[in-house]
Amino acid sequence: MTLLILIIVLALIFDYINGFHDAANAIATVVATKVLTPFQAVLWAAFFNFLAYWVFGFGVADTVAKTAHTMEINLVVILAGVIAAICWNLLTWWLGIPSSSSHTLIGGFAGAAVAHAIAVHGFSGYVGEDGATHYWYQIVSWYKAGKDGGMPSGVLIIIAFIVLAPLLGALASYLISIWLLNASRKSIWPKVFTVALMIATVWFVYAQMVPYEEIIKDGHKGRFDSHFWSVAFDPHNIKWFLVAFIILTVSAFCLIFSSLNLHQADAALKKMQLLSSAAFSLGHGGNDSQKVMGIIAAAVAVYINTNPGVHMDSWLDVVLPNDDLGIKGVMPGWIPLACYSAIAAGTLSGGWKIVKTMGSKITKVSSFEGVAAETAGALTLYFTEHLKIPVSTTHTITGSIIGVGLTKRVSAVRWGVTVSLVWAWILTIPISAILAGLVYFVLSVFIS
Repeated sequence: MTLLILIIVLALIFDYINGFHDAANAIATVVATKVLTPFQAVLWAAFFNFLAYWVFGFGVADTVAKTAHTMEINLVVILAGVIAAICWNLLTWWLGIPSSSSHTLIGGFAGAAVAHAIAVHGFSGYVGEDGATHYWYQIVSWYKAGKDGGMPSGVLIIIAFIVLAPLLGALASYLISIWLLNASRKSIWPKVFTVALMIATVWFVYAQMVPYEEIIKDGHKGRFDSHFWSVAFDPHNIKWFLVAFIILTVSAFCLIFSSLNLHQADAALKKMQLLSSAAFSLGHGGNDSQKVMGIIAAAVAVYINTNPGVHMDSWLDVVLPNDDLGIKGVMPGWIPLACYSAIAAGTLSGGWKIVKTMGSKITKVSSFEGVAAETAGALTLYFTEHLKIPVSTTHTITGSIIGVGLTKRVSAVRWGVTVSLVWAWILTIPISAILAGLVYFVLSVFIS
């Protein structure tokens, strides 16, 4: 039990470090454009990091918890993964490199699990509890096909989104920038497009809503006694409400953009930056806090597996969901509350070295570019969270900033800085995995 408590404490410390390490993601553009002072910006971001507690479910947490097969590892594996992730996060923060806290954690977890499999079984095959022959590398959940044609999961999908997340962010921000640029011209066609997009958005979001009957299926209760508020604040529904709100707000601005003079347009864009940075901070809190929830859930599951018959107190009553067996996940309320509080506290601490890189070194950012980049980043995070894919908020916003830079000209993006960032992204998972493996072997000497 002592080791389990230590892992929970270290996981929350990692969440806190994640907050100040990734604070730059949400606040760099509002600081660079002088919409908010650095202190105001971290307060703003921290508030919406915490607000994500009421917005998002636990889909990403479930994915992270299943990075390695919990039936085949012990608590030392998870401890080594968290320690390695903390070390790499602090190093990249000290060097001012906006690396991914998400991939650090997943790489550390997977690396320690592989080290455990090699230490216990060697490189030869062994017979598992299911009677089949397994190999050391199979301890990690590399790929699992989606249920009923849904989105597949596994470490390979997470690795794929190292490339796809910034590409999606860049494409979204590029298209939003082109949309805004055309909306600034005195022509009827951008307005026709905008109205059509508004209608399509309302129709699409309405089609995605989960009705009250679905929410209370299988004996579940809504968040409120009222049917209306239960539907409105269901985690699935509220994400789509936010998507609609963001798109409709940008659309409303596009309808009046051409009638504003330069000063009025800049003032309006600065106000919109508050909305876009808040939306991105919500996505950051929801995406990154869930990864720590997943680690804590995995630790509790491993503790139960390695101590059969142990009675768990209600505050540690965690059940990992299993779609194949129809098992619904259970997570005590204090875990998400603690995780969201930790990341919000970390964001309050700031991360000024990385702010400089994100806010000015990649490309020069104005209010116009800030709105486009943060809106694109937020929409990308909501989309990937809906698919239960733990992506990097750092990669997403960096891609979004590059996308708006490309609307000016290719040379507007400082590709030397960008290439350095990409190398940091590529190396994060393997370095974290190797470091976690080494930490595991050291810890194994002292912890049986």
